[in-house]
Amino acid sequence: MAKNILHCSFCGRNRDEVKILIAGQEGHICENCVEHAREIIDQELVGRDDKNPSASFKLTVKKPVEVKKFLDEYVIGQDEAKKILSVAVYNHYKRLQYKSTDGPMDDIEIEKSNIVMVGETGTGKTLLAKTISKLLNVPFTIVDATVFTEAGYVGEDVESILTRLLQVCNYDVSAAERGIVYIDEIDKIARKGDNPSITRDVSGEGVQQGMLKLLEGTDVLVPPQGGRKHPEQKLIKINTQNILFICGGAFDGIDKIIARRVQTNTIGFNVDKDQQENMKKNLLRYINAQDLKAFGLIPELLGRLPVVTHLEPLDAVTLRAILTQPKNALIKQYIRLFELEGIKLSIDDDVLDFMVEKAVEYKLGARGLRSICEGILTDAMFELPSSKEKFFTVDLEYAKRKFDKSKLSLLKVA
Repeated sequence: MAKNILHCSFCGRNRDEVKILIAGQEGHICENCVEHAREIIDQELVGRDDKNPSASFKLTVKKPVEVKKFLDEYVIGQDEAKKILSVAVYNHYKRLQYKSTDGPMDDIEIEKSNIVMVGETGTGKTLLAKTISKLLNVPFTIVDATVFTEAGYVGEDVESILTRLLQVCNYDVSAAERGIVYIDEIDKIARKGDNPSITRDVSGEGVQQGMLKLLEGTDVLVPPQGGRKHPEQKLIKINTQNILFICGGAFDGIDKIIARRVQTNTIGFNVDKDQQENMKKNLLRYINAQDLKAFGLIPELLGRLPVVTHLEPLDAVTLRAILTQPKNALIKQYIRLFELEGIKLSIDDDVLDFMVEKAVEYKLGARGLRSICEGILTDAMFELPSSKEKFFTVDLEYAKRKFDKSKLSLLKVA
């Protein structure tokens, strides 16, 4: 009788000792053994991926024109920044695929071109990075420089940049070593002052110094779960030579540094006033590494960020297009939100012009448009889901009334 009791053919447990017993032709397997088998398969596959990097992230080269065309679907304007990003990403792909050939130029090593993007708040720096990450077949991560401190102080070490990259590609080291990292808010780690002090600048210059070898290319020992939370963890070695770094920041106040350098306040009879005014409208187009050094980035870091580009300030025409044209346009988002409640939303054209006018007035960029939309539509989004309305039209009178009620109307323009 004991011979007829069903048991797992792998671990020998009886039917009563397990939750599930799956029958085969000549044996059975329990749920515990299935889980162990799954773990073994995962480990074997990860090992294969390390030997064959293309298994998990197969490179498909996108030409710069194709990359820019994709960016155009989501981001309005900023053609100069898009071109520079597209070329950088394309060259990054080519570097990864490049193999030296026997010939007169086989000793030429192509170096990476890390980028720093400068632009006012709300002009689309982070949006460009997020959009380009949708297109790429290499691991891509966005990290925030504001959380970093010098090693040994409370906060995150710069190595956690690579921890995020590892997490994106499921700890596949070979894939992470070919990734792209976007470091946001790079201006927030600027040196606080030129005068040396007895106190350490632990979240400014100290972080910049910690990033030097990381950006250039070296072997870095990375804690897989973050720095100080798990001191007993084994460190993973990553080579950063083929990781492309793109940095972005608002650099608030750098326009004054540029103005001093290009001398926009020249006095005299032969000065072209129209040209002077035109220069003052967008001083960022004249930005170079010298201005970033004056702002507080150390020269050693700037040497590792050879490409400097800028994003244009958003004018009324561009803001109007941002409201309606991109795939993820704000107005399309609100129309879809109301659709989910079975309500057809329509917004008059003069309401859109009113929103743009206020966004320009308050100088908040594209993010300001979102705040203005919320201020106008919050009451409707609160009341209409509980009503039986099927149509809702926002006219200029309604928009002005709701905007005047909102806190945004109290903003003072500098």
